[in-house]
Amino acid sequence: MNPAEIDALVASAQAAKAAGQPISSLLEDGTAPAPAARTPQLADFEQTMLGSTEVPIGMLLDLTLPVSIELGRTSMMVQEILRLGRGSVIQLDRLAGEPIDIYVGERRFAEGEVVVLGEHFGVRITRVLANRGAVGAANAA
Repeated sequence: MNPAEIDALVASAQAAKAAGQPISSLLEDGTAPAPAARTPQLADFEQTMLGSTEVPIGMLLDLTLPVSIELGRTSMMVQEILRLGRGSVIQLDRLAGEPIDIYVGERRFAEGEVVVLGEHFGVRITRVLANRGAVGAANAA
């Protein structure tokens, strides 16, 4: 059906309804009207949605998340950055001995300290931030 035919059918249905005639009288070819739209049964949907919204933890165990370690931050002007070269030292906003931040994804997850493992650096976790409130309190401190 094209838009003009749809508009004509809608107008005819409205006219038939106003005249008290059944809509089935509008069909010219004698076919039965399309089945009436039924009211959606939301109870089934609600039961499905409310019944099991938890994801089994086993489904999440194979996910890979980025872990980032932040020693500190600083801001520099472009001219200072252009002067950097081999052997330059950038002073960070952290004091020596202060815990470093450990991020999982983009969320601060824990604090730790730098350790040396053979020829590699590592991080020993000293405090896990349990929830969002703890993260906010730790950031405020």
